[in-house]
Amino acid sequence: MVETENLTKRFKETLAVEGLTLQVPEGEVFGFLGPNGAGKTTTVRMLACLIAPTSGTARVAGFVVGRQDGAIRRHVGVLTETPGLYDNLSAEYNLRVFAELYEVKDVSGQVEKYLRMLGLWERRADAAGTFSKGMRQKLAIARALLHEPRVLFLDEPTAGLDPEAAHLVRDFIADLRKEGRTIFLCTHNLDEADRLCDRVAVFKTRLLALDTPANLRTSVFGRKVVFHLRRADDELARAVGKLPFVREARIVANKLLVRLDDPEKQNPEIVRFLVGQGADIQFVGELRHSLEEVYLQLVREA
Repeated sequence: MVETENLTKRFKETLAVEGLTLQVPEGEVFGFLGPNGAGKTTTVRMLACLIAPTSGTARVAGFVVGRQDGAIRRHVGVLTETPGLYDNLSAEYNLRVFAELYEVKDVSGQVEKYLRMLGLWERRADAAGTFSKGMRQKLAIARALLHEPRVLFLDEPTAGLDPEAAHLVRDFIADLRKEGRTIFLCTHNLDEADRLCDRVAVFKTRLLALDTPANLRTSVFGRKVVFHLRRADDELARAVGKLPFVREARIVANKLLVRLDDPEKQNPEIVRFLVGQGADIQFVGELRHSLEEVYLQLVREA
C-alpha cells in the first residue's frame, strides 16, 4: 500500500531524508518513530504529494508519486502535527468545505458521521477558534477521514488530548485497521506505538531499524529471564553462566538475571539446575524492555 525505494530529499545542502526503502502492506498500522528534525514530516509530505522527492521512487495506494499525484491525494488522508482550521467557521462548516473539495457524494452524512464518532456533534455550530487544542485535533482527524481514504497519515494524533480523548482516538485507529485501512503513524508516544502498531520503524534521516516491537526488543536487548530467589550469590550466577545455552548470568538485587535465546525451551532446564544447587525459587518472570528503551538505544547508537 505504501512502498518507497531509496527515497531521498535534500533542501539545498541539508539532507532531510536519505535512501528510505520500506514497504507497508494494506491494513497495517505502521509506526514511524524518530526525534524532532529526523525527517518524519518531510517523508509524510513526500508520500502525500505535498513536496517532491529529490530522488528515489514511491508508490502509495498503487499510484506513483510524481506521476499520479492527483490520484494519490484522492486516496490518502493527512493529519499534520499542527492542523490548520478556519477558526471563524463552525466545526460543521469546516468539514463541509473539505468534503466538497474532495467531491464527497453525501456531504451532510459524512460530516455528521465523523462529528458524532469523535464526540463533536453537540459543538457542531461553534466556531473552530473556540475549541480547545484537543477538540481541534479531533476535528482535524474527522477532516482527514471525510473522503474515506485507503491510506491515512497521522502525525501525533493524540497530541494535546486528555486521557479519555486519547483513548477514544486510539480505539478509533484500531477500528480503522479492522476496516482494512493502512495507517502511517508518526508519534513521540512510544507506549501508544507499542500498543497500536503492527511494525515500527526507527528513523533519523535514514532508516535505523524496522520490525515488530517484540522483535526489536529481542534484537537490541535479547531476552532476559529473572529468577527471584530466597538467596542468591555470585557463585550461583557463575555456575548458571557455564550452562551451554546461557548467554549471560548475573545477580541484581538478590535476583538472578539470565539472558537466553529461547526462554520457553530453556527455562525448565535452569529451574531444574537451580533446584539441584539447593536454590529456593520464589517465582520466575521475563524482563520486558519498553519500546522507549529500544528507541533510545537505537537513536544513541546512530
